[in-house]
Amino acid sequence: MTTELSVILAGGGTAGHVSPLLAIGDALRAAAPGVEITALGTADGLEARLVPAAGYRLETINKVPFPRRPNAAMFSFPFKFKAAIDQAKAILTEAKADAVVGVGGYVCTPVYLAANKLGIPVFIHEANARAGLANKLGARKAAGIGVAYASSGLAGARVVGMPMRKSIAAMDTAALRPAARAALGLDEHTPVLVVTGGSSGAASINRAVSASLPAIAEAGVQVLHITGAGKGITDASGALLAGAGYRQVEYVDGMQNAYAAADLIVARSGAGTVCELAVAGVPSVLVPLPIGNGEQKLNAADLVGAGGAVLIDDAGFTPEYFATEVLPLLANAPALAAMSAAARAQGRNDAAEAMAAMVLEGTKQQSTGRHPKMGS
Repeated sequence: MTTELSVILAGGGTAGHVSPLLAIGDALRAAAPGVEITALGTADGLEARLVPAAGYRLETINKVPFPRRPNAAMFSFPFKFKAAIDQAKAILTEAKADAVVGVGGYVCTPVYLAANKLGIPVFIHEANARAGLANKLGARKAAGIGVAYASSGLAGARVVGMPMRKSIAAMDTAALRPAARAALGLDEHTPVLVVTGGSSGAASINRAVSASLPAIAEAGVQVLHITGAGKGITDASGALLAGAGYRQVEYVDGMQNAYAAADLIVARSGAGTVCELAVAGVPSVLVPLPIGNGEQKLNAADLVGAGGAVLIDDAGFTPEYFATEVLPLLANAPALAAMSAAARAQGRNDAAEAMAAMVLEGTKQQSTGRHPKMGS
């Protein structure tokens, strides 16, 4: 008889949650080949596509956002939330879960509470410089907490960095550049600017860049504009906007190609993006999301302070700024080289392995023999 480990990976909604989730799963499989992993998310999050594509089984529960202001939803919330907890309990019980690993998002709160009720240890990774509500709640009874930033505010947390998949954590951007540019339809020798607002896109960034096609043509550079799924930009005739040196796509499957191809990137400062830019050593212009609790500006602070990135407020990212600041920076090879070195010095690429070790050691201490499984 052997005891295999059953781990639930909880989280989702955006690539910022799903990517570290999958990275931790990969690291767990590498460290403990017999581990049974089930991902738990919602049916309408990005995990519904990315998790099965990565080879993991996905179970879903209902998405129940917490009402942040008085409205009709607040009256039905307690009943829907209890139902989500019950759904999570059923999944954890069916999987004979030995541990839950959560990365935040709507799905995590009911999963954390369900795990607490069942006596299953919870391990948390917080990606942002300021922790979200779900992880703040889960951290109160967590068996272990890893964070990307020391400023997260979670007591007892250990700074491990951002879990990322090997395709990015171990990438050599210089070696990959020719193939990456070819894969993205870009010329190997012309400077490349990649613009991305993340998996959901960024309307304000999209507007500023799409209004700058004459400046792009005049600069003689290439701009790969990743607009976000369902957010392709059209001209007056309804055709996809196009111009000299300008190419748009809604999504890039495998951001390692975008990082390897880019001389400079314009992006939101989601925690995953900031940490990946550092590991890849890509200079960047960061435009924090102007809503939320200000975590994106905090996420960018260390990279900007080190000289690896430039920060501009969302309202300040205009066509004029793009033409007078971003495009000239793309042409300044010495400045980009210095930014690249500064960014790479901030990078940490072993967070997924650190989280896997935390889970395996913590689960061994707390739940050995709790769910023995028959084996050879």
